[in-house]
Amino acid sequence: MQYKKLVIPDWSVSDRPREKYIANGFPSLSDAELIAILLRSGTREETAVDLAKRILNMCDNKLHSLANCSLKELMSLHGIGETKAITVLAAFELAKRIRVEDALEKQQVSTPIDVLELMQTRNVNLNYEEFWVLYLNQAAEVIKIVNISKGGLSNTLVDVRLILGNAMKLSATSIILCHNHPSGDVRPSAEDDILTQKIREAAKIMDIQVCDHVIIGRNSYYSYAANNDNW
Repeated sequence: MQYKKLVIPDWSVSDRPREKYIANGFPSLSDAELIAILLRSGTREETAVDLAKRILNMCDNKLHSLANCSLKELMSLHGIGETKAITVLAAFELAKRIRVEDALEKQQVSTPIDVLELMQTRNVNLNYEEFWVLYLNQAAEVIKIVNISKGGLSNTLVDVRLILGNAMKLSATSIILCHNHPSGDVRPSAEDDILTQKIREAAKIMDIQVCDHVIIGRNSYYSYAANNDNW
């Protein structure tokens, strides 16, 4: 049997995502229809919307999960080639960068929530730990955000000299430490406590304030400053 490849122009006008957007705006489109616009075409057996529904089904119908799929995972689906997969991932990457840009425009970082807004899109869904440092000026404005290490505090050395060396180069007067817990449990480990204290003691000698150490999980966070009276 010969199948005709189903592309968007072959659908009835009322079912075309682009036309629906023009007539009623993006709120009128389902998640699958929005993804279908990115895909542009389906397979010989299904429309782009049907293919989009299959993609969402693979991710338990959660855009959050789809946003963190790998290229290999998306391409494992029948009908998803490299071009389609990269297009979908690029759209989510732009959304992440917009969120970070919006957070940076606030300039001042004064609460754990400010840190969360800046950092959550960077590392919350990783399956390994990353350690970051936010370098701030005297007005608590972000000068630079630096990734210090990857792989976990227990098996990856977090170089205190590098952290403080960067602070001196950037003329930062304070820093905020941040790392993720892939397990989702944001309670600090013994290694977290030891490292935090080590950095605070070294920073104090150089007259650099460690404002906080924020641990990020999938749905929660832990702030050393907010949970320790003697901070």
